[in-house]
Amino acid sequence: MELIRRPIHYTQEGKSIFDQFYLDEDYNVPEQKEDVRRIIQGSAECRTEDIRPVENYVKVTGKIYFRILYMTASGDPKPAVLEGSLPFEEMVYAESDGNETFFIRSMRTEFTGTVVNSRKLSLRVMAEMEIGRERLRDEELTEDVEGGIPVYRKMEKLNLLKLAVSRKDTYRIREEIVLPGTKEGIGQVLLADIGSRKLDIRLGQDEILLRGELLVFCMYLSADEKADWIEQSVPYEGRIACDGVTESMYHHIRHSLEDTLADVRLDEDGEMRILGIEATLALRMNIYEEEETEVLRDMYSLEQACEFDTRDVVYEELLMQNQSRCKVSERLALPELKEDVLQILHSQGSIQMESEQHTEEGIRVEGILHLSFLYLRGDDMEPYGSWQGIIPFSYLIEYPDMPDHVESSLSSHVEQLAVTLAGSEAVEVKAVLAFDVFLRKQIPIEMITDVRMRPVDEGALEQRPGIVGHIVQAGEDLWSLAKKYMTTVEGIMEINGLDSENVRPGDKLLILKENVSIL
Repeated sequence: MELIRRPIHYTQEGKSIFDQFYLDEDYNVPEQKEDVRRIIQGSAECRTEDIRPVENYVKVTGKIYFRILYMTASGDPKPAVLEGSLPFEEMVYAESDGNETFFIRSMRTEFTGTVVNSRKLSLRVMAEMEIGRERLRDEELTEDVEGGIPVYRKMEKLNLLKLAVSRKDTYRIREEIVLPGTKEGIGQVLLADIGSRKLDIRLGQDEILLRGELLVFCMYLSADEKADWIEQSVPYEGRIACDGVTESMYHHIRHSLEDTLADVRLDEDGEMRILGIEATLALRMNIYEEEETEVLRDMYSLEQACEFDTRDVVYEELLMQNQSRCKVSERLALPELKEDVLQILHSQGSIQMESEQHTEEGIRVEGILHLSFLYLRGDDMEPYGSWQGIIPFSYLIEYPDMPDHVESSLSSHVEQLAVTLAGSEAVEVKAVLAFDVFLRKQIPIEMITDVRMRPVDEGALEQRPGIVGHIVQAGEDLWSLAKKYMTTVEGIMEINGLDSENVRPGDKLLILKENVSIL
């Protein structure tokens, strides 16, 4: 006898690893930059260059890119910017069997810059990262058995989720912003913040379809060194070739915006009034397809004794692919702003996940929205200021009657953020937090891996009674009774006049050994 088997691939995510590290550096202001009077705002972005397992550790290397907006100490103070990078190498303890792939699931930084003197700053960076782990699993489905000996088979229908495509790719975004006529031309870009907002990802035939929106804030000096700024949403759309993908498949795609750049370009009149926007959308893609199949769960023969080996395996079934949105609305009393705030220029937000708990109603997520904003003051000597703080949130991603043994892949990002003045000492914060959810149910199965046939003990078979009266016990069905008494399900149904295979504990059945008849 030979088993008919077919391979199936799927992914298995392990427990995330959390790490926090600090960098403290002294920074000397470059000679070409003006003296620092006061720091207005500082920010930092962590970019990993390599992540790899080293024995029982994960080695993460990269750079922290920082940007400092400050007021110069000249007689006519004006805003200026310092930019630089700090290399890092972090060894994170993580036991592994060597078959896992590690990746950065999320990264968050807190940056503080203080003035030591007009030519020297003290920089401190706190970086938190969540390292995800994933392995590709190869299993085999036993679909049937074939051979020269007749056997009775018990089949089970399954709706399995299998991995079709697993890959990383990038999409390069190139767009332009034309300054409105009310704005002066750009002499020097001070700072540019380019963030991803709405992103819709769909599957096509052999392609990934992208439609999203960038939020661009640019603060600049005009030709006569007058400070100005522009904030604008920039839509984009495109596609990535991906062989083997179809519209009917499902996906869990983690995305991040990297290598952002804003440069000044000439318009048709030769004036510096066009802002070129470039960014790289990095995608880590797992694309799945559902397949309805049958697997061989049990078998027996009336001619020979059938013995087989099994192995415990786990397959997956898709429960939900969805994007859920949480609205956050908060009024913050900020007496430190006093009464000299004229306008909120730009706001930024990032999500720090604190907990993810599966409940009967769905997935309860709790976390913190880290918020910062740059504002304009009514003081010609100190025209700009910044504020940063946190807003906690709790949200239920609904999935009623959540079963046990569920695996969830969850990624989050800030989709919308607006900060407006609400009086002289308060602001109104409204945000939309998006959660991409991929929910699977774990299906444990004892899969048949080997089968052997041997001759039946004729003596023992002859000693078995030809007719048996049986009272159905809990956990029994017609299949188990037919196998036990060496007969068939159809034979039990016929002799007992049953219309279906459904029996209940306490039912009384007459069971005949196969090839025994009643006259």
